[in-house]
Amino acid sequence: MNQKEQSLYIFLSAVFVASLVTAGILASKIISLWGVFVPAGVLAYSITFTMTDTICEVWGKERAQSLVRSGFLVLLLVWGLNALAIALPPAPFWSNQKAFSEVLGSTNRIILASLVAYGISQTFDLWIYNQLRTLTSSRMLWLRNNVSTLLSQTLDTVVFITIAFYGKMPLAPLIMGQLTIKYLIALMDTPLVYLMVYGVRLRLGRWATTQQGAA
Repeated sequence: MNQKEQSLYIFLSAVFVASLVTAGILASKIISLWGVFVPAGVLAYSITFTMTDTICEVWGKERAQSLVRSGFLVLLLVWGLNALAIALPPAPFWSNQKAFSEVLGSTNRIILASLVAYGISQTFDLWIYNQLRTLTSSRMLWLRNNVSTLLSQTLDTVVFITIAFYGKMPLAPLIMGQLTIKYLIALMDTPLVYLMVYGVRLRLGRWATTQQGAA
């Protein structure tokens, strides 16, 4: 991998990790979008599937799997640092420990839910994506992007919402609301995946490969 290629891969990986961590932090707040209730991290987490699909398409399954494994380790690190920050005694003049613990304390359960849902959904996403890529002889990028993302987002939502909010909030409205928003985002991100794959390959001088494989 030359320097230009490495820089592009690192950039997409950084967006993936940043979106993953942001989603975990924001998920403790439930927001209302057009009457639908979803965790605030839904958009950030949806970006991770765009990144893995793009990386898988350009660099292959192994690099995408390596990124997914790295993301899992990052979530573990965030979980540990979050727990440590809560446990450490506050300074005598700092009076926000209760609010700090209430907000970030709920993140521990959410990060656990994220770890389980992430491991299942991202692994499935890469598996089904590559199965469809083989079946279509690397054609119809739109098909494997949409099918893999919609199915993996469904898995992720059911697992995440159940673990994160069971016994605390009604699950059905959250699951249906998050699926509605995620499906819309997944369908809208197909042009973005095309643009990113074409742009990266064009930047790397692989335009001919893009034209043959992504139609």
